[in-house]
Amino acid sequence: MKEINGKIMSRDFIVANVKDGEVTVINKNLAPLYFLKSNRVEGWLKSRAIDEHRTHSRLLKKALRLQNKDDISIVLSVNAATITDTYWFCPENSNLKWCDVQFKENYFAHLALKGSFDAFNLEPSKTPELTNIGSYEKCWLQENNKWWLYKTGSTNELFSELFISKFGEKLGFDMAYYELSDEFIRSLDFTNNGHYNLEPMSSLIGDNEDYSDNFDVLYSISPTLAESYLKMIYLDTVCKNVDRHTENYGVLRNSLTGEIIKLTPNFDNNIALISRGYSEDIKREKDGFIKNFFVVFLKNNIVAADMFKKLDIPKITSELVEECFNEIPINVDTEYVKNFVINGQNQIDKQLDFLN
Repeated sequence: MKEINGKIMSRDFIVANVKDGEVTVINKNLAPLYFLKSNRVEGWLKSRAIDEHRTHSRLLKKALRLQNKDDISIVLSVNAATITDTYWFCPENSNLKWCDVQFKENYFAHLALKGSFDAFNLEPSKTPELTNIGSYEKCWLQENNKWWLYKTGSTNELFSELFISKFGEKLGFDMAYYELSDEFIRSLDFTNNGHYNLEPMSSLIGDNEDYSDNFDVLYSISPTLAESYLKMIYLDTVCKNVDRHTENYGVLRNSLTGEIIKLTPNFDNNIALISRGYSEDIKREKDGFIKNFFVVFLKNNIVAADMFKKLDIPKITSELVEECFNEIPINVDTEYVKNFVINGQNQIDKQLDFLN
């Protein structure tokens, strides 16, 4: 294991000291939540590394002439800085400041997104792509002082992501903003360029995806967070997002005070709905995702069941779904999608009849 010595920073505030990889928190209000459950810096650094299995990840490391390609070395090459929070690593005896490590441009965006060979003509420079996590090819681009995350996907994946974003918004849920851009989909950075720090749920509960455990942890912090979580997994259930995990949702904290403000807006819905094709069970009468996950959760968690019963979630109608279709210029079987989500709602209502 590498001997890692220095400081973990939030902007220009020292929040923890690191000696031989061991972390000593000195500012609990501003330190990453990860260090509530671990005092080893290696795990935190690895959690910020680009997925090595992405094809463009390998090309990116080659174009940047990086000699050491392990996750920790990759992350430390950009001082562990990311777009979505203000945390970074300052090596021992370094005079670096936040303004020196904060990303201001990204010359390797097109290599990360599209595998563009033109990037091999460039001199190496610091890029947020080395800490842009996730399994899909993607990149950060800055436009008018705002960062946008561009992501690839099939037609069905792009539609599913965009539809769920608009659908959730019409239901009154807090959703990340998505739009099409040529053959890609892009989403606006909801941390507002460092105003908030995105803390993934993994920092609080590891990789435990159990609905009840996640709900209880959030409820212990704030019932409002737990309510937002209920809305998120309800939408996941209606739209069959089977890929909700503790890295694609979390909490937003005020980056200057550390206060937890709210749950992250709902994002990362590209492995949902019709992304893997059209299910034969359009009536969803055999849908185990409804019965064995969401319904079982509410049957076993009295607090969550009582809270869900009081949520004022609008009824899903044909008109509401068709409004979403009118805003999405992608051709899919809209009649199927409409029936799929409405039947999802109906099955949930039927199986949760015990709440009434």
